[in-house]
Amino acid sequence: MASKTAKTSADTAPKSEGPVLLSGGNPQIPKGYGDAPVQAYIEAMPGWKHDVGRRLDTLIDETVPAVKKAVKWNSPFYGIDDQGWFLSYHCFTKYVKVTFFRGRSLQPMPLGESRHQDVRYLDIREDEPFDEAQFVDWVKQASRLPGEKNCERQSRGSRPGLLADPRRKTIRQVPDRAGLIARTQLPYRFPAGFSSTRCNRT
Repeated sequence: MASKTAKTSADTAPKSEGPVLLSGGNPQIPKGYGDAPVQAYIEAMPGWKHDVGRRLDTLIDETVPAVKKAVKWNSPFYGIDDQGWFLSYHCFTKYVKVTFFRGRSLQPMPLGESRHQDVRYLDIREDEPFDEAQFVDWVKQASRLPGEKNCERQSRGSRPGLLADPRRKTIRQVPDRAGLIARTQLPYRFPAGFSSTRCNRT
């Protein structure tokens, strides 16, 4: 009697279910630099938000050919070498929130207000029209402004607008205060080969 065929490793290996969706349906993507992690994030955006992410990425690429990309804190970031990050976006339950790090310098300003002095938001919803021409104009303006530089004056792993409190092992919220985050520092350089570095250029 022939023996039963042993299961192969492919048969027994657990099947990948793709990235985990966090609160609001936001994809959980490992931190990484370059286009690949951004595309992985977009592919994992659920439902109608996937098309929004794909369109945002295309418009940014077309408007700023030299754009640099990364995924940090489970959000795509877009920036310019020597200037820093100018835009990111994040999935929420009912909208995709686009963050302009120097949004108060844009004309006209995006409508969404922030607790941070320079930041403004654009919320894109499924049942509301998306003004692509205005978005492209904002991207053009934002890409020419000093960007968010997260290596200087920030602790490892902290988000933009957060600083470590030396008196406590916590992170405290602080306003941007017109350049608190390294506007006057030396020109920002993205990591060579766009890999993570010890100085945590996040």
